[in-house]
Amino acid sequence: MRPTGLWHSAARTDPGKVRARNEDAFLECPQHGLWVVADGMGGHQGGDIASQLIVASLADLPVEVDFDARLKNVRQCLHWLNRRLGQELTVTAGRSDSIMGSTVVAVLMEGNRAACVWAGDSRCYLWRGQRLYQLSRDHSLQQQLIDEQQMSAEQAKAHPSAHALTRAVGASEQLTLDVLELETCPDDAFLLCSDGLYQSLSTDALGHALNLPAPQLALERLFAGALRGEARDNLTAVVIRQ
Repeated sequence: MRPTGLWHSAARTDPGKVRARNEDAFLECPQHGLWVVADGMGGHQGGDIASQLIVASLADLPVEVDFDARLKNVRQCLHWLNRRLGQELTVTAGRSDSIMGSTVVAVLMEGNRAACVWAGDSRCYLWRGQRLYQLSRDHSLQQQLIDEQQMSAEQAKAHPSAHALTRAVGASEQLTLDVLELETCPDDAFLLCSDGLYQSLSTDALGHALNLPAPQLALERLFAGALRGEARDNLTAVVIRQ
């Protein structure tokens, strides 16, 4: 295992107040410099299976190789899972609920190097210098309407299919992943979360939580805020800081 620096983290998932089943999953592995949130596609067959499979497969990747090789392994693993999840459904082809898929957002760190890999609308945020940055960009119809139709965020959110995903692991034959690499700074804090969490909280609330000195304190603040609201979706968050 290669040194990953003094990163500490805390993670939690909650079904929320409405849904009986939790289709979210997370991986918290600070000793290996890897953290993941996966959100099974709600209402579809096997969403919880898909998210758990993603987390378990990424946890099994080798850690004895260098950062670039590990990042390549993460990407290859997700492409392999995309094919596997598609093949799982050959017997149920033609059924309206026959998609077995999940969003994924992963952060890999070693020393002062970090990489964020994602597909779907689970997010990665960075808290740096008292400012909140959204590092990931949603793969959703809502974001597509903003980008391509020049709609305002409010107009796009009002679209009846706003939350439909344009990318996810297992959702289509070809998976396109986005990857963002960056150098970390000593006081950085990262947040990985499912849409159930960030849709329940304002950006100010996210920033105030990430400004707390310990990941566990930030996590408690995030979930207290989200669970004061309707919490209609599953809630998952991973907070990482030095």
